[in-house]
Amino acid sequence: MNRNEVILIGHGSGGRLTRELIDEIFVKKFDNPLLSGLHDASIIETDSEKIAFTTDSYVIDPIFFPGGNIGKLAISGTVNDLCVSGSIPKYISCGFIIEEGLPISDLENIVTSMASEAERAGVFIVAGDTKVVKRGQCDKIFINTSGIGIIPSDRLHISSGKTIQPGDKILVSGTLGDHAIAILAARENLTLDEEIQSDTAPLNKLTEAVLVHPSDLRFMRDITRGGLATILTEVCENKDFGIDVDEKNIPIRQSVKSICELYGFDPLYLANEGKMMLIVRQESENIILQRLKTEKHGVDATIIGEITISHPGKAILKSVIGGRRIIEMLSGEMLPRIC
Repeated sequence: MNRNEVILIGHGSGGRLTRELIDEIFVKKFDNPLLSGLHDASIIETDSEKIAFTTDSYVIDPIFFPGGNIGKLAISGTVNDLCVSGSIPKYISCGFIIEEGLPISDLENIVTSMASEAERAGVFIVAGDTKVVKRGQCDKIFINTSGIGIIPSDRLHISSGKTIQPGDKILVSGTLGDHAIAILAARENLTLDEEIQSDTAPLNKLTEAVLVHPSDLRFMRDITRGGLATILTEVCENKDFGIDVDEKNIPIRQSVKSICELYGFDPLYLANEGKMMLIVRQESENIILQRLKTEKHGVDATIIGEITISHPGKAILKSVIGGRRIIEMLSGEMLPRIC
């Protein structure tokens, strides 16, 4: 990264530019064994237990959208970073940066939804901070969260993916792109034949359903910025295995496909806030699939691909017309300020 460059909106995409920013600036200055894994949550060992610790910031525009608001998003996103690491989410802190002029009623609605979402997820909001800035110095409200979860010892392998093996199956828990397209529709005041709502939701009940036997799970990750494509490339990057994915098996609503065609978006790169990707043992794929489908947020779960030795380090998509292409990490920013 050239030191004379400036920050671009694409540096917040969750894709290649974000990765370069993290590797070339933050990791160089902050490097330590706990950070080096660059997982959604760091695993910290204490004398009595192992905990997952995560932090995130939310700057979404608009702050109210079909299916949620910035407060619901903040709680769900934090819970999801914890539970896909294999932990049981317990505690959350919240910091608010509020722009002068924000209606008190909007703040109350946001905080009410946070309290409701925390109760639904079974977590406690235990600390917080509030700052107010002048008009024009913030866009309505930004929220920062940190979260702590407890990790049972038989789940420590999940966040790293170190047990992934050829033959393992890849699943997604539901339809992709709903959140991003809901945000786009709200921004652009689009009139759609079918209203698309954000999938924002805490996934800890879903992850607990599939973790009955933790050894069945090799890896989990919630599909947020950068979309499914970015996660697939990260999982096999510099590994001795590759990934095969069949496009016809990837669940995407027809309304989402239509908007993607209109705007030139690839749904594999769209952000989600209530979906996750799982890699599971081949022998357990159908059991895990059925457990996902019994839960509210997993009814559209599908097996989309598998781990292979045929093209190590690469994720390959088989298209609906039979062609094959390499899946690459998101290189720009399709929809900024999506979370």
